[in-house]
Amino acid sequence: MKKSDITILVADDDPDYLFQTLKGLERAGYKTIAAESQAEAESVIAKFKPDLAIFDLMMESNDSGFVLCYKIKRKYPDVPVILATAVARETGMSFSLDSGQEKAWIRADRYLEKGIRAEQLDQEIMKLLRL
Repeated sequence: MKKSDITILVADDDPDYLFQTLKGLERAGYKTIAAESQAEAESVIAKFKPDLAIFDLMMESNDSGFVLCYKIKRKYPDVPVILATAVARETGMSFSLDSGQEKAWIRADRYLEKGIRAEQLDQEIMKLLRL
C-alpha cells in the first residue's frame, strides 16, 4: 500500500491543531478527512472506513476520544487508532496503553501527547500500517 492510497480521519475541535495535522499528513502523502467534533467523526465513521484514525481526547465532552475509539473499533476492528491529546499537560492526569487492562478500555493503538512533530506522527502511522 502506498501513502497516496491511505485515507486518515482526523477529529479535533481545535481548528489550528486540526489544520496543522492535516497539512502535515498531506505533505507526507496521505489523503485526509477532517472532523471538527465527535458528532462529525461519528457521521464519517457511519459512512466510510478510513485506513487510520487520529482522535483528540477532549472535544464536546471530556471522553469524546474514548467514545470514538470504542465506536470505530466496534465497526472496524482492524482500523488503527491514535489518541492525540494534551490532557496530561492541561490537567496533570495521565494514562498510557502499557497494560492490557488500559488497552482493553481505551481501545486505541497509540497514545500521543499533542505537540508531536509531523515526522514523528508519520513514523507512528507507518508503524501502525506496516508501511
